Amino acid sequence: MVKYALLIDYQYCTGCHSCEVACKEEHGLREGKWGIRLYEDGPWQKCDDNDQGHNFNWNKIPVPTDLCDGCASRLARGRKPVCVHNCLGACMEFGTIEELSVKLAAKPKQVLWAIDTD
Repeated sequence: MVKYALLIDYQYCTGCHSCEVACKEEHGLREGKWGIRLYEDGPWQKCDDNDQGHNFNWNKIPVPTDLCDGCASRLARGRKPVCVHNCLGACMEFGTIEELSVKLAAKPKQVLWAIDTD
């Protein structure tokens, strides 16, 4: 069985919520339900001896929920998942775990989510 994944380079996620909105529209999810949800870590100030108060950490990380099926119906038609297709930051990729794990190892500030498409 082929296992798929979603690779998110959160260094470039702008927090626009387009993945959330596209998913809700595509799947008709009601209020309070998400197939993917944006979480924020920060902003918080980095503190070290050389920092003069100008460095902040603020990550925006889209997280697939248990309602995510990787857009199985779109995949069956040879299309990308709707979150990937509509990502304005172009920071999301969909593929096999094997191919995306190579990309994951290439740089920091990425996450790889295994997606159950069955």
